[in-house]
Amino acid sequence: MAVSRSTVAASVAAGSFPSLHERAIVVDGLVVSRWCREVFEAMRAGGITAANCTVAVWEGFEPAMGNIASFTHSLDEHIDLIRRVLTVDDVLAAKAEGRVGVILGWQNTSPIEDDLRRLALFHDLGVRVAQLTYNTQNFVGAGCYESRDSGLSDFGREVVAELNRVGIVIDLSHVGPVTTRETVLASEAPVSFTHVCPAALKAHPRNKSDDELRRVADRGGMVGLTPFPWFLSEPTLDAYLDAVEHVIGVAGEEHVGIGTDFTEGHGDEFVEWIMRDKGYARLLTATPLDELRVVMPEGIGRIAEWPNLTAAMEARGWTEPRILRLLGGNWVRYLGDVWSRRPHREAEYAPNTACSRSATSRS
Repeated sequence: MAVSRSTVAASVAAGSFPSLHERAIVVDGLVVSRWCREVFEAMRAGGITAANCTVAVWEGFEPAMGNIASFTHSLDEHIDLIRRVLTVDDVLAAKAEGRVGVILGWQNTSPIEDDLRRLALFHDLGVRVAQLTYNTQNFVGAGCYESRDSGLSDFGREVVAELNRVGIVIDLSHVGPVTTRETVLASEAPVSFTHVCPAALKAHPRNKSDDELRRVADRGGMVGLTPFPWFLSEPTLDAYLDAVEHVIGVAGEEHVGIGTDFTEGHGDEFVEWIMRDKGYARLLTATPLDELRVVMPEGIGRIAEWPNLTAAMEARGWTEPRILRLLGGNWVRYLGDVWSRRPHREAEYAPNTACSRSATSRS
């Protein structure tokens, strides 16, 4: 039966049809909130289809394993709200089910310590995104707050190759500029900035130059933009959308997405932990700790307010195809590209009759 125009108009007026935000696949490039049911409920209320959920920042091997064990328990305990994401198909399934897809991610490669073999183990446990360094120097390279950027170490080059092999996204958001440039060149898979802002609009150690943004995009990578107030020219939603527009102009619309960096549920002690080297040592900024509180821009101050961002994009007159790409379409394409590069284990297998030194040596 045909539907009359008056019926359609009445339905629109009554809000019966899904909004653009409700129809969109919404992928948040990074959330580092305090994981609990209240946060998962906020993510679903905000219409998030899937998010890169941080489960390691400064942690070494054993604490990172504990974090994953805790999150695995959460996946069972809150199965009505969240589901694990291992492939892009899981993102699409999360949308169909009305649940939030959880992508386990790191903001450091500290969980592997100095053992390259652990990357395959963590991939098997569900880790799908790994930032190379968090703010300072580690075995792999230098962070953006390190006074001297030493670049990608030789071990770091092996880490990059292994991340490519197992199919884990490389994130360079907190990485120093020399280490970033060398990683972009060394990686066979496209890399990402999951939660950054452009240095052209505000000079800050965490912000990325137009050259860095362009390098990542030119090789098929992704740039997730954050409304984190420290990195914006001013802490407003308008300034944030200005940053998004700037990066679109630099990197191209098909390589830009959102990565909010929401810290919901954390207190001031969390800010101090992330802003000290290794979580406890030197303070990484001259700004006094009592001035480092995170107050997100009005209108996008909490996870549940995510739809306001889509509405603000519409208010700017951005086209529906552009908005759908920015909200999640670009992330889905990019994640599918990187994650699908992993070969099947059987295809990797090659018989080796030699005994390992660790198993045979008695010296």
